[in-house]
This record gives sequence, C-alpha cells and structure tokens, in this order.
Amino acid sequence: MAGAASRARTARPGRERRPLPLPVRLLAMLCAFAFMVAFAVVLARLTLQPSPASEALTHTNMHPGRSLKAYLDQPELRDALRQIGGNILLGVPFGVLVPVVAPRTRGILRVLLLTAVVMLLVEFAQGALVTGRAFDIDDVILNTAGALIGYLLLGRRMSRAVHARGPRGGRAGKQSA
Repeated sequence: MAGAASRARTARPGRERRPLPLPVRLLAMLCAFAFMVAFAVVLARLTLQPSPASEALTHTNMHPGRSLKAYLDQPELRDALRQIGGNILLGVPFGVLVPVVAPRTRGILRVLLLTAVVMLLVEFAQGALVTGRAFDIDDVILNTAGALIGYLLLGRRMSRAVHARGPRGGRAGKQSA
C-alpha cells in the first residue's frame, strides 16, 4: 500500500504522460524502422560472411562460457575485447530500436526474449550456411546482454517518449511498461 500512496502523492493533476503528436510519432517510428533495416544489413554482413579473424575459434559451442574463456585465453587482450565487445555492441540496437518500432515489445523481458530469438536464428543460419562460422551460444548471450544495455540506457526512454500512454481513463489497475 505504501507504493500506491507514494505514487498518488507524486502524481500531479494535468501532468500525466502524453504521447507525442502523431506526425512526430510517425517520423520517430519511420526513423527507427530505417535504422533497424540498416542494422539488419550490417548484422547480416558481419555474421553471414566467412571471417578469417575467427577461423581459429570456429567450433560449435553449446556450453555457456566456453567461448568466453577461449576469447580471454588469447594472447592479445585486444582480440578478446574485439570478440566480446563486438558481440555486445551487436545487441545494443535491438534494445534501443525494437521498443520504438514495435510498441507491443515494450518491457525488458519482451525485448530480451525477442533479441535472444533473433540472435539464435542468426547463429543457426551462421552455423548451417556459412563456411568458417559456427553456432555459439555465448554470442547469443553477449548479444542479448547488449540489448539489455541498449534498452536500459536509451530504448526505454525513447519508447516511452514515442508511445507514451495518455490518461488512464478506463485502464484502472494496469501499469505502464
């Protein structure tokens, strides 16, 4: 009950979160969609082409942490950071753009689940179709961690700005994402 009382005290009449005007929302969604398409092209180019830099590490990995250990055991820390950081960075756009492009995916669990599913599909395609590439569960974990970072840093705020809910009128009891 203390939480409800606290929310009631901090809520100010006339200060409910209102959606942006429709033209601005449409423009924001169009821009996010364009960035998502561009990101998909970059993702495909990075993951669905053979990579001479990772041929020594090419093996199917179904055990979380195994590839991370292999990355960290490399003689050059720079190579480990490139592998780990690159996989994290690949997930960030999902956390930022998905809740803006598809408002029904708002919420941390939905964004993480959608990212994990998409990255699993990418990894399966990589392992099945690309010579010199293999499925790696650690890549999926790192990509999903990147989506979490993107969502927490920017995606949640952008989504709320574009898809803010108006007054709760007939929506008593429902909480916003």
